[in-house]
Amino acid sequence: MSPEPTRPAGPVHVLAEVLAGKRIGAFSHLTLAAPGVGERHRPGSFVAVSVGAPGERTRLARRAFWIHQVRALGGHAATVSLVVDPVGPGSRWLAGLSRGDRVEVTGPLGGRAFALPKEPVPVVLVGEGAHSAPLFALAERLRERDCPVHLLLGAADEAHLLSALEARRIARTVTVATLDGSVGVKGPTAALLPDVLRRSGAAVVYAAGPVPLLHAVARAAEDHGAWSQVALGVPTPCATGLCHGCPVPVVGEDGVGRTVRACAEGPVLRGDRVRWDDLSVPGDAS
Repeated sequence: MSPEPTRPAGPVHVLAEVLAGKRIGAFSHLTLAAPGVGERHRPGSFVAVSVGAPGERTRLARRAFWIHQVRALGGHAATVSLVVDPVGPGSRWLAGLSRGDRVEVTGPLGGRAFALPKEPVPVVLVGEGAHSAPLFALAERLRERDCPVHLLLGAADEAHLLSALEARRIARTVTVATLDGSVGVKGPTAALLPDVLRRSGAAVVYAAGPVPLLHAVARAAEDHGAWSQVALGVPTPCATGLCHGCPVPVVGEDGVGRTVRACAEGPVLRGDRVRWDDLSVPGDAS
């Protein structure tokens, strides 16, 4: 695996402008002009968004969101796209923002993003719902390296399936699973993974999703003889590593168990290094 190319170092804190906001299925897609954030982005990094209008005395805790895409738009060299699932007061506030609104953003955050293969090898990307967001920028980087990209996307239903049309543009094959059968194959995402791995001949498996899916991906990749990298979407109270509120039990290179912080030593970790049975994820009423 090789690291991402050198980019400007460290996160920035900016007052971002909402350039566009649109509802697609169950999710709201926000495009932000956040100078310095997109330029520093690596697939698998995230941002912390301050919820509440700038200057308000009553503010909710910051919310962490995967960076979905980085694109040039208008006069902006690197706008940042976020996917918001409006399930709580903070995310509903964000989903209600309109063009021209301002929001405080810190990022990109995360100590470790996805590592890219040194050689062009087949890869499988697995994601569920809004958790799939970081896989799209990753797929574009992998295509630039001539890696055949195979996407496996899952969701509860069609409304919660993220960017299926975009997926078909950036991947060689796309396999879709929904629990209610409204689109694609009916059933859990993980059930389709062994067949996708077999057909693709994947050397590396990347995943972003809820913990049970990531655990299944790590196990299936090991059975297949592939490396796995998983983006842990666990709640990150401070998003900077200061509060130690996002512990992840892992096994180090020396075989000794230890605890790392998802936001600082992650959010991307090797799937075979996470002690999945010991990982406890608190609820997140975003």
